[in-house]
Amino acid sequence: MSYCVNPECQSPENNPGSELCSSCGSSLLLNGRYRAIEPLGQGGMGRTFLGIDKDRLNAKCAIKQFLPQFPQGRRGAIQKAKELFEREAVQLCELGEHPQIPTLYAYFEQDKRLYLVEQAIEGQNLLEELHQEGAFGEQKIRELLLDLLPILEFIHSRHVIHRDIKPENILRSQKNSKLVLVDFGIAKQGTATALAQPGTTAGTQGYAPLEQIRAGQAYPASDLYSLGVTCIHLLSGTTPEELYNSLEGRWIWREQLAKRGGSVSSDLGNILDKMLAEMVADRYQSAREIMQDINAATQVAQSPQTVAFGAASTSIARVPPTAIYSSASFAGDRIAAELEEVRINLSQAESNLGRNNLGSQNTKLQNLAPKNQSVANKQIIEDSIEADLEALRLEYGEEH
Repeated sequence: MSYCVNPECQSPENNPGSELCSSCGSSLLLNGRYRAIEPLGQGGMGRTFLGIDKDRLNAKCAIKQFLPQFPQGRRGAIQKAKELFEREAVQLCELGEHPQIPTLYAYFEQDKRLYLVEQAIEGQNLLEELHQEGAFGEQKIRELLLDLLPILEFIHSRHVIHRDIKPENILRSQKNSKLVLVDFGIAKQGTATALAQPGTTAGTQGYAPLEQIRAGQAYPASDLYSLGVTCIHLLSGTTPEELYNSLEGRWIWREQLAKRGGSVSSDLGNILDKMLAEMVADRYQSAREIMQDINAATQVAQSPQTVAFGAASTSIARVPPTAIYSSASFAGDRIAAELEEVRINLSQAESNLGRNNLGSQNTKLQNLAPKNQSVANKQIIEDSIEADLEALRLEYGEEH
């Protein structure tokens, strides 16, 4: 099917090979090569279509049409929207070399309308995934962070702040399950000093930090804040508005998570809390810092620990305390108990032999020899004890 992109067309669906719309007569080829085949969505700045590129063997692409939805006469708003649309094209051109950022194919004007053509990413956004599969578990959040943070490190190193990170702007590719960051329409670029200067407020309410909403300032930590909000939204299945207590001025995502029967480890919880700090200086200042903390916490959880007993020690994988009952510690306990029993018998035997009263107090020792052979008895007992000790050493591996 060919789809007419003329906003005023009453019957936009056409036959696949048509060059002109059968309803309004508009050209169905954009820039001589791109053909829209179905609408994907519409927002305040325009519409998006799934398309094909006839010059690339009809490979799929995404076609964005600039179509701002503003009342008549608001020329200033329309001009600003146009600048943002153009900015997205520039950002994609500069950042599209990253495999998890869409590649820009073309930017052009046709019939007095602007178009942006970029790589089509087939897959759901994370909000759709949340609605379909339910709240994310801790492991899935860790994987999300380790997948997205290198993308943010990449764009921040090029002095670009995305400014609109939220579940809808993160797609999971059907091709390889990797996350792709999209919608750079309000991304801000400049030196660190320029990014810190007041500017146009931007971002999505609930996800954007205060410095971005109030003063239009943006830092790498601003994107990390929005990513933190995205994480607690996906972790709890609850919108950001319900995860923040406005009266107390604090996040209550842990409480909301607990109400729904969820939990999170202290290390990941602390990482998210730091990402969500209200003051910029209290947050992580780079994506690299978060990755280091996540990896450090993972290494601690997986590191071996040493359990010592006697003269030997064994390294075992770290597991919850209730599960630590290794064969090594079990053997150590038995050795200690049986050695103690042997020592007690030896002590009792020596005492009884000294009083020449073996038969009346220790029936076990009575059978070792006649009463009139106390010296021989003691030697037999000691030999028997030494044999017991040697058997224990052989069984449990204790060294001489």
